[in-house]
Amino acid sequence: MRVARVARARGVLDRVARASRCARARDASASARSSASTDARLERAPAASPASPRFRFEVLRASTRSNARAGMIHTPRGTIATPGYVAVGTNAAMKAVRGDALRRAGIDLMFANTYHLMLQPGAATVEAMGGIHAFMGRRGPVITDSGGFQVFSLGTPDRSANAKGKTKELKSRKATKHRRENLLIDVSEEGATFRSYRDGTKMTLTPESSVLSQKQIGADIIIPLDELPPYDIDRETLEESVHRSHRWMTRSLETHLKDVRQQAMYGVVHGGVDRELRRMSVEYLSALPFDGLAIGGSLGRDAAELGALLEFLMPLLPKHLPNHLLGIADMENIEHAVANGVDTFDSCYPTQVARHGTLFTRSRGRINFRRAEFRTSTEPACEECECTLCTKHTLGYLHHLDRANEPLAWSLASEHNLYHMGDKMRRVREGILNGEI
Repeated sequence: MRVARVARARGVLDRVARASRCARARDASASARSSASTDARLERAPAASPASPRFRFEVLRASTRSNARAGMIHTPRGTIATPGYVAVGTNAAMKAVRGDALRRAGIDLMFANTYHLMLQPGAATVEAMGGIHAFMGRRGPVITDSGGFQVFSLGTPDRSANAKGKTKELKSRKATKHRRENLLIDVSEEGATFRSYRDGTKMTLTPESSVLSQKQIGADIIIPLDELPPYDIDRETLEESVHRSHRWMTRSLETHLKDVRQQAMYGVVHGGVDRELRRMSVEYLSALPFDGLAIGGSLGRDAAELGALLEFLMPLLPKHLPNHLLGIADMENIEHAVANGVDTFDSCYPTQVARHGTLFTRSRGRINFRRAEFRTSTEPACEECECTLCTKHTLGYLHHLDRANEPLAWSLASEHNLYHMGDKMRRVREGILNGEI
């Protein structure tokens, strides 16, 4: 059964890959492809079936009041309840938080970054340690990205006078300690060449090498390599980037299908805020045997633009496949995403702001525990929360730990925000199942 399904998937992929190679040749001759020709080609392509036979998505209820839906993603290492928040553990670890905190918080899926794991300790080392689950002692499912976002973020930030006119977007690639110099050397049809921020080693990330690294790491859901252009980009360049991403993702999928194992692969929809390009990207990727679709690239300047994009885009996605919103999971955008039918979303935002003094609570809203008013508070952060902070400690104690630079403050605050996210998504799912959302 599994062999037959994979064989059918490869047949679909071969047909679309031949079309992709023809498109690549036309690109080489500097002849732009029109979306109309792409639409016609994809209309002739047969419907694709998922490549991984042990990965299944089940819709439990679709809302009649919005496009929200509640479901279950079944993986070999457990079930993911949707809609669901995905916690980010960049280096196969949650900063200042024990791994079992996710299970206790009701968060089913964890995100790890291929780029960082390639550099330290190395994908081969993770494989030698038994894969990422054995390496970090995690039983639940894990998703890894391709490494592309981090690689394309290695370019030197624009600090010129013209930078003041640049549009700030939701997923801005801000200057970091790793970007004092331009570490992104070249981007070609082959892939992206860059220098490691750790030791300056020159490396090339290709669609094939990204997938092979993710095979070594051993995540349950993997992402193909894609290009990540910024918000401020002309339409022609953006279209060229989308087509390149499609070619890279086709090559990624070809590599994945040669050795599926128990992994699922999500394609990544691109096109910035250009609706025609987004539609074309959905149609292209839907013709390939991906197990789900992620929404990537530039997602707009603010929550309003993201909301408008999702309202247009989400009805175009195949209903039988799970979807994932890459890199966005703040409170305001989660509500818009859920209402538009997003199944999962990842972000380091909840734990990042926790380490800088912000707690999310049901009873108080957002609070800054560094404020002087909490210095002598004998109350818990949130009466409804069951985390360690709220059941055993006071806001006054947390305020003291932070002022004393005790790492326990980061741990307690981060765990609390994870509990809040898990509880919020549980209530959202119940609302959908009860017909309230």
